[in-house]
Amino acid sequence: MNQSFSVPKGLFMIPKGEDAKRPTSKPMPTILIVEDEPNMVAGLRDNFEYEGYKVITAADGAEGLARALNESPDLVLLDVMMPKMSGLDVCKRLKAKYPSMPVIMLTARGQEVDKVVGLELGADDYVTKPFSIRELLARVKAVLRRSQSAPRDQEQYSFGEVEVNVHSCQVVRGGKPVEFSSKEFDLLKYFLAHPGETLSRDRLLEEVWGYETFPTTRTVDAHIVRLRQKLELKPEEPRFFLTVHGTGYKFVG
Repeated sequence: MNQSFSVPKGLFMIPKGEDAKRPTSKPMPTILIVEDEPNMVAGLRDNFEYEGYKVITAADGAEGLARALNESPDLVLLDVMMPKMSGLDVCKRLKAKYPSMPVIMLTARGQEVDKVVGLELGADDYVTKPFSIRELLARVKAVLRRSQSAPRDQEQYSFGEVEVNVHSCQVVRGGKPVEFSSKEFDLLKYFLAHPGETLSRDRLLEEVWGYETFPTTRTVDAHIVRLRQKLELKPEEPRFFLTVHGTGYKFVG
């Protein structure tokens, strides 16, 4: 790591035990940092490379989207306020094409609406500047762990007149394609991977949204309503996405 680097406010370097980078026994994930502040980019690069990650960067939203689409990083760190294309627009377009690509939003703003909009667009987590590099690293590892542990043994699911292809992110009902937002599809996948389990709203927020302190659990309820409207024959009398009163929801396929 560069000894002369000046750490931006709120970004703290992890103390070194040795001069050399930590050895890794297997290839580490690639992190794409989309950030227009050079000092922030330098600090993040140094810390992630010290932890063994491969790092690629982009200085504006348009370049970030292009690199994400062309180079398929394992995770994207995406600043909200970016030149040429906002981070929210990048997230929306990226998740529309690759819903499973993990995205963590970075922002200097404290507005609650930014967090809600970012998560609704499909962001997997949200970190507000200034932040501790330890916190960011922990969140990155958690998001990557969820992404890597997602069930891959089954790509095709069917229930009722619905067919789901997890690999291609396609949902068909009665032979007709059904449009899904990124988070709606993530929620559907989680239900499919846990059939018959009673899932609390808090668990769904943590596992699907990856957000430990979301302001309200009503976002889960709203997404359940949309799943029922799109996939149930009678949304007001659901057959597959059931409410477990006082607890949460259960998928019965």
